[in-house]
Amino acid sequence: MKPIALARIAWRGLALTALAAASAQALAADAPPYKVAFIDPLSGPFGSVGQLMLNHLRLGADQVNAAGGVLGGRKMEILEFDSKLSAQESQTALQSAASQGARVIFTGGSGSSVVAALSQAALRYNQRNPGKEVIVINHSSIDPDLTGKNCNFWYFQTEASTSMKMKALANFIKRSPEIKKIYLLNQDYAHGRQWAHYGREMVGLARPDIQFVGEQLHPIGKVKDFAPYVANVKSSGADSVITGNWGPDMTLLLKAAADAGMNLHYFNHSAGSFPGTVLAFSQAAAGELTWVAEWHPGQAGTPKVDAWAKAYKAKFNQDYLAPRITLSAHMLADGLKKAGSDEPAKLVRAMEDLSFDTPVGTLRMRGEDHQLLLPQVVNTIAKVDGKKVTMGWEGTNYGFRTDASYSGNELAQGNACKMARP
Repeated sequence: MKPIALARIAWRGLALTALAAASAQALAADAPPYKVAFIDPLSGPFGSVGQLMLNHLRLGADQVNAAGGVLGGRKMEILEFDSKLSAQESQTALQSAASQGARVIFTGGSGSSVVAALSQAALRYNQRNPGKEVIVINHSSIDPDLTGKNCNFWYFQTEASTSMKMKALANFIKRSPEIKKIYLLNQDYAHGRQWAHYGREMVGLARPDIQFVGEQLHPIGKVKDFAPYVANVKSSGADSVITGNWGPDMTLLLKAAADAGMNLHYFNHSAGSFPGTVLAFSQAAAGELTWVAEWHPGQAGTPKVDAWAKAYKAKFNQDYLAPRITLSAHMLADGLKKAGSDEPAKLVRAMEDLSFDTPVGTLRMRGEDHQLLLPQVVNTIAKVDGKKVTMGWEGTNYGFRTDASYSGNELAQGNACKMARP
């Protein structure tokens, strides 16, 4: 064949390839978005926490979209709803999200009671709307009952449960002989009561010699002055406090303890993940605050999370705190890819026992109860020393010191889930 003819054939091939690529791009551009909903507090005392969580999810959705989207090029679109920290508002938002075409609901910052209500609302909605079901993915609430006795086929949890987090802390307390007397001070709702229960149970097993010298619950998000509660802790003779407080309830507790001259060791589930906690602790300048999470800022040997943190800072001008929220969007994308369909029931089954790569390691969503086996790092807010604490946080000379690390498999426990499957 003559060179000119060969050239013509080659050019035709290139043209057809270019045309196919352009057609694929056009189809992707015309494809409807894959809608998901975010339902968490965006106003009120916990509004800043909800906004932070929304931005973490946005980062994940943007990363998924930049990589080609889902299901052949559909872009992940987030519909935003303000839960106002209310179960009723959240359930109304779920109905609205579903009517707008969202088939996945991300939530978790409204507290375990609200998340539980959403999980049950989704179950009722799905029974009435077969084929148009909604799936709830909880990124932050940690009540073990959500994947235990109240487990739900349409519900997934990407945060470690209370029992997983407390097991990590109990292991730490076991080798801390200076801790002798513990007071249990918690918010009066499902998570607060669970944090107190598992604290007494697991720490008691790890250290039978420890004395629990008092226990008290307080209204969530309503206490403006914790002085009366701190006075009770002081009179008990406690040297440590197990508290599940978060957001303003944690910072106000630290302030009241500092004002009372208390030098306590606090044990919490995610203190450093909430804005203002490090600043409040640095101002108190007394005691220690130990908490657990899948990662903490300044943690050594985490270049992939560091890259996410850098991208987040550039995009939102905020500090990055919670990889689990961002990776929740990636888990959904991987589940959709595995399912090859946006049909909710197929997506649920695809996410069961799904293993996927993340900046904190390869993780598995346990199929039997829909609990993500997320690693936990025990760390303590401490002064920068250039060795164990290399960077300050929130404009202070306090950062985070790694004390211990545990894999999700090490912290995994049995559960009471008896899942009804459609």
